Amino acid sequence: MFKDTLTPAREAPLASTGLVGWLRANLFSGPVNSLVTLAGLYILYLLLVPVIDWALLKADWSGADRTACTSGGACWVFVANRLQQFTYGFYPSSELWRINLTFVLFVGQLAWLAWPNAPAKSWVAPFVVLVFPFIAFMLLYGGYFGLSIVSTHQWGGLTLTLILAVVGIVAALPFGTILALGRRSHMPIVRSLSVVFIEFWRGVPLITVLFMSSVMLPLFVPEELTLDKLVRAMIGIIFFQSAYMAEVVRGGLQAIPKGQYEAAEALGLNYWKMMGLIVLPQAMKMMIPGIVNTFIALFKDTSLVLIIGLFDLLAIVQAGLSDPNWLGYSTEGYVFAGLVFWVFCFGMSKYSQHLEHKLYTGHKKR
Repeated sequence: MFKDTLTPAREAPLASTGLVGWLRANLFSGPVNSLVTLAGLYILYLLLVPVIDWALLKADWSGADRTACTSGGACWVFVANRLQQFTYGFYPSSELWRINLTFVLFVGQLAWLAWPNAPAKSWVAPFVVLVFPFIAFMLLYGGYFGLSIVSTHQWGGLTLTLILAVVGIVAALPFGTILALGRRSHMPIVRSLSVVFIEFWRGVPLITVLFMSSVMLPLFVPEELTLDKLVRAMIGIIFFQSAYMAEVVRGGLQAIPKGQYEAAEALGLNYWKMMGLIVLPQAMKMMIPGIVNTFIALFKDTSLVLIIGLFDLLAIVQAGLSDPNWLGYSTEGYVFAGLVFWVFCFGMSKYSQHLEHKLYTGHKKR
């Protein structure tokens, strides 16, 4: 039948997609959520507006000295004038190309490994771990191919922070994996030695480790062998971080179902093939969050090397603040250092999330 009257007008349907839909579903889904959202926005307004005003709108960006800082905002002139020292430490200006070349080569190799379809990855990865460290040392320290020697006490700033972090990260993962396998070994001596090593280094603060590596480590090496202060710090950091990495790896190994071990044994694989081909690949995939969390902690802990006389990024910033020409600008210096640390840590975190998503093999929700 046909109607002889018009249908009454109805209200337009609520938007369920796009920005409006997302806001309604997540921030304004009810009276309580709407009040909490408005209160949160008001608090952010109270906090962010003064910060933006100080850091950006009223900030001074260029100048030769502190007389250029007259606006009442942040004096980024201090950071701009000290940026080279913050980045390279006391490395000679005429030799900075060596640091830049090392950095470009390292980033290029990492990009090669991160590129999904890059060829010859099986050759590049061992080269980065086994060969490139010697090339980097020859470039940075010198003494080869006509390069002048730059002693390690002249290394500093962000360069030193990255060196300590990269060396610690690259060495701690394989060493920690060996310790984790040793702790789960059925051989009593291997298991006992691994447990003692792990529990000892986990029970000692990193500050104590750095002091011990700087003062006591030379007592345990032959007199004719002289260990540089930077090398001693690296050894202490590697041992300390390996103990924590071992527990992360052990947790991943224990999460692998027993059936995986039994299936590998049924295929006739020996212990090392079983671990290298079956167990460790699955465990490493599950351990990505824990591994990256340990790497981030290591990157931030490198600032503790100040106590043994190594000037990393934070130490260089503090040294710059003691300059009589720049007294009173500690906020700008610490904000800059904190921002640099945050950028690197956030980058590692986002890349780990990318790896988790890429390697995820479970059932995804649609």
